[in-house]
Amino acid sequence: MGDAPVPELEAVLDGGGWDVGTTFEGSPATPGPVRLGRNVCYVVLAVLFNQEDAVLLVQEAKPECRGRWYLPAGRMEPGEGIEAALRREVREESGLDCEPLTLLALEERGPAWIRFAFLARATGGTLKTLEEADAESLQATWWPGDPRSLPLRSLDILPVLELATRYRQSPAHPPTLPRELPCSPLCLRLLLPFSNAAGDLWLLLATAGTPHLPVVACGTSRSELRAGLRSPLLRLLRDRLAWEPQPGALGLLGLQHRPGGLGDNDGICFNVVLSIPPASQRDEPPEPRDPALRWWPVREERLRGRVLQRIRATVPVRS
Repeated sequence: MGDAPVPELEAVLDGGGWDVGTTFEGSPATPGPVRLGRNVCYVVLAVLFNQEDAVLLVQEAKPECRGRWYLPAGRMEPGEGIEAALRREVREESGLDCEPLTLLALEERGPAWIRFAFLARATGGTLKTLEEADAESLQATWWPGDPRSLPLRSLDILPVLELATRYRQSPAHPPTLPRELPCSPLCLRLLLPFSNAAGDLWLLLATAGTPHLPVVACGTSRSELRAGLRSPLLRLLRDRLAWEPQPGALGLLGLQHRPGGLGDNDGICFNVVLSIPPASQRDEPPEPRDPALRWWPVREERLRGRVLQRIRATVPVRS
């Protein structure tokens, strides 16, 4: 398969990570620093069920929503890993220890606010009672009924609960958890498939250095931080391929993050699939106007099958 990045592609399809490098496709070519509490906010949220299928809920202590119920959730702290933040928030708010099982959804309002919704299971501890109320929460309970019968802090947990219920019945994607690998910027490694009616498949590659899947950095200006994660990807297609298809959903294959990264940056690399509906496509992919990009025809049947199967089994990205 020549100079095709097969090992990288296999790692990405497996939900793993890969070296991000120091050069990026698209704009900005040199991303600015990403730091929690300064220009980005990462939030973790946990869905846990017990053996009777009751869901873990906590009663809020914060003045603006005191007495209302919600899933265990909270902001990551600088220097903290994503899974470590989840364990801490569940322990502080509910009294339980937990083990993350998989990401259920990535929710985003641009790089400025990203929430990681996990399915997890309890591994120990005891439920917090009213006698143990503190600034984190008033109490926790295993709720057996419809959460909508309680005064909820927000209805935004209902779609996540629906995802969790469906995943437990029939997983829509492989278990997906963060990989602890370094990444200084906030960026997206793009798996962009192009297929035609004849069943031919191409993937977009970057050619600077060793051929690799394109990695696009998110900008750190105020407007870029509040734009959706699809924005820099669509800009790449427009500026470097002269292509403006009607994009479909963004799906997450995996992500990598290492706390306390280079320069105390809190970067994350998201491995994503950008789907292009068939109505937007032609017989062949558009010719890149940038020589640093090219299309790779995937002719090996096993790998082609893996790509086509995997791009239909991703963690949803909700904007």
